[in-house]
Amino acid sequence: MAVTEVMAELAALEDPRARAVNEKHGDDHGVNLGKLRAIAKRLKTQQELALQLWGTGDTAARLLALLICRPKAFERDELDTMLREARAPKVHDWLVNYVVKKSPHVEELRVAWSADPDPVVASAGWALTTDRVAKKPEGLDLDGLLDVVEAEMKTAPDRLQWAMNHCLAQIGIEHPGLRARALDIGERLEVLKDYPTPPNCTSPYAPTWINEMVRRQHA
Repeated sequence: MAVTEVMAELAALEDPRARAVNEKHGDDHGVNLGKLRAIAKRLKTQQELALQLWGTGDTAARLLALLICRPKAFERDELDTMLREARAPKVHDWLVNYVVKKSPHVEELRVAWSADPDPVVASAGWALTTDRVAKKPEGLDLDGLLDVVEAEMKTAPDRLQWAMNHCLAQIGIEHPGLRARALDIGERLEVLKDYPTPPNCTSPYAPTWINEMVRRQHA
């Protein structure tokens, strides 16, 4: 399919109510994600089309691009540029989780982004670090990560704070030897303590999150 045909199909799916909900989260599109995934399933992997869709700058088109691209085909600098262009939270999240995590450049980008002065870019580095804490912690300075969280999370901008908090919780959940310290940091900083949490969902407040996940592990 040509990019113009795909864009027309996305435009036809635009739903004002979906847009209103998405815009509350900073995502400027009105396409139901289930329908977006159905298009991706039909199109299958098409790297060239994915690049063209990304190039439109349209949020729905970029989300579709991330579903049909070939993650290992991107060079390191391409992914760095894409992340800096991805200001919509959902695009940022999908780029990190669906593409960068599968890239051969993931570790290099994790290190570079974690130290970036742009808090949105840094939040991607922390998200990748959290993934390593859970899956491949060997070689990570977990105490050092907790030092940074302790010093910087309280005053970090929202998205960076959220990513740091996730890393704090993951360390507490996965590493029993550091659990007491992770709980102590969470209790003292009180980040996201009053975050509105729907029934049957776990609060993102790190002490609650850690304790609940550890309880489930031993249930």
